[in-house]
This record gives sequence, C-alpha cells and structure tokens, in this order.
Amino acid sequence: MGGPVVLISSSIVQPGNSDQSGQTKIHLTPFDLSLLQIDCPQRGLLFPKPDQDFKLISRLKSSLSTALEIYFPFAGRLAKVENLEDNTVSFHTDCDGSGARFLHAEAKSLSVSDIVQPHGEVPDFIKHFFPADGLKNSDGLTEPLLAVQVTEMKDGVFLGYYYNHMVADGVSVWNFLHTWSMICSSGSSSGHQPLVLKRWFLQGVNYPIHIPVSEAERPPPQPSRELSSVPVMQDRVFHFTKKNISDLKAKANSEVGSSDTNISSLQAVSAHMWRSIIRHSALTGEGETHCKVVVDLRQRVNPPLENDCFGNMVYITPATTTVEELLGRGLVGLLCK
Repeated sequence: MGGPVVLISSSIVQPGNSDQSGQTKIHLTPFDLSLLQIDCPQRGLLFPKPDQDFKLISRLKSSLSTALEIYFPFAGRLAKVENLEDNTVSFHTDCDGSGARFLHAEAKSLSVSDIVQPHGEVPDFIKHFFPADGLKNSDGLTEPLLAVQVTEMKDGVFLGYYYNHMVADGVSVWNFLHTWSMICSSGSSSGHQPLVLKRWFLQGVNYPIHIPVSEAERPPPQPSRELSSVPVMQDRVFHFTKKNISDLKAKANSEVGSSDTNISSLQAVSAHMWRSIIRHSALTGEGETHCKVVVDLRQRVNPPLENDCFGNMVYITPATTTVEELLGRGLVGLLCK
C-alpha cells in the first residue's frame, strides 16, 4: 500500500464446505495454457458507502466463503507436474480449498469524486486500490487464484480484484460476482445452481497437455531503460454516451448500404477507437498496426457450451493492417476487411 491508502488487514477466505464440489482436478486446455505468462486481469467496482449497521467487511467475508463453495475452482491453486520421461511439464487446477485472499484497506482522505474525475485522467493512487500488481497467471502455483481488496473511502467503497485467467474468463468472473452479491444481500446461498464446468477439450488432444519446460518458466524481468528514454505516459478513461455509440453504429451501417451486413455497436466503437489511436500516433503509412480482439468461444465450439459455464473459453484474435489502409478505408472498410 502507499499514499492515502492504508492496509488494515489481510486474510485467506476458504469455502465454508470445501468437500461438496466432489471435484479435485481440472485439466487445462490449449486456450488456458496460452495465457500462462500473461498478466492476471485486474478489475474494480465502485459503490456508495453503506450504513455502519451493514457491517460491510464481515458480511463480505462470510458471503465470499459461501460463494466459494459454489465457485470452488477460485479457492484452489495451480499445480505443476514434471514429466521426466520427456522433459516436459503439465498443469492443472487443484481444487484443494486453499482459499482466496481478502484485503481490507482504508483511504479516509479520498472521495468518489477523486476517482471519477471529469477530465478523464486515472489518478496515481488508484494502483493501490488493487490487491496485487505484476502477477502472471503462472504465479497461481503459489498465489491465490482470486484476490479481493475492499477499500473504504469517505463516501464510497472500491472493490478491486484480480483473477487467474487460466482458470476463468470475464463471463465466469461476472457470474461469480453476481452470485457473491446475491449471497451478501440475502445471507443465503439457497436457490443457486451448482457450478457448470466447461467439460470441453479439443478433439484428438490428449490431456494433461505436455509443454516444454522452457515455456513454463517465468520470463526474466526486462532490463530497465534510462528514464530519459522512456516517454511520459498518462492513463486516460474514455466515456462513450449512448448517443455517441448509437451515432457511430448508424454511421457504420449507413456506409454498408446492405441489409445483409449488420455492424454491431461493439464493432463500430472498436473500429473508431483503433483508427483514432493510430491517427494520433507516429506510425508511417506503410507501418503495420495490430488490434487484438477477445472472442467468447462458448457458442462457437461444436457442440456449443452453456452460456454460463465456468472456465476460460476465450481466444485472442489479432487483426493486422497498414496505417494507410486503416485510415483510408473508413469504418466500414475496416470492419468488412
């Protein structure tokens, strides 16, 4: 912690009943293993401060324990098996009930308005609102697969968290947060369905998958450059109103001029952002530019999976073009390429 954020406590929250899942091992798919050396995603939620009678911290911890009974993989750890016969290693999720990390912090001098700033800059202190920084998914061998930090401010509460992307994707995490919220509000887990695991593997691929030892090792830190050679970067937050999005979508679809093609809001906004960023970059017209899109595969595999099944079912797909082509074809030219 640092600056105006003070750590009050750190603890491990375990599922109330770690034996009810009946699941001890979850094998990892090629999609999971492709994220081995990727940073753990960090997200945050901002809430108004509840009444003191709500007993926020104790309720959050007790309801988290109950939620982990349902979402038991988050309470486990990654496990690595050394395959001496071919000098490779294999990974799986060990659902051992070790628990998730829960941090309680205070930032008494900060208000919600200090975070939601109208000029869109991300304040420097915001990094202290999250439970960890710089963790790789491979660190799940020793670190919890889920960590939560609850920071109490003057007039609000910030819930920052990270999760291990080899174990779950954004859909699974959002379903978990929704369940946790419902349990926290009602005080009961009754009515919640058992977790549906993805139970899917590429046809013809045997598991556990053996990968070279070198690919499983954490890459060494990059050598630091002279500060004078590092450009000063400022994180910014962009907000699109409903009208902004509607106008962009309408513009893209009007350029198509065909009833057979329907440009979505996400496609229109993504294309606009990509073009805007590159337009203000120093790239030349013949230089290549890349945009990576995360695709949910639940309904794209055969047979399709349940929309709410738990696990990591995303694939990162890159789009590549030149700066000249990107800026010269318009929204529709880019989207229909």
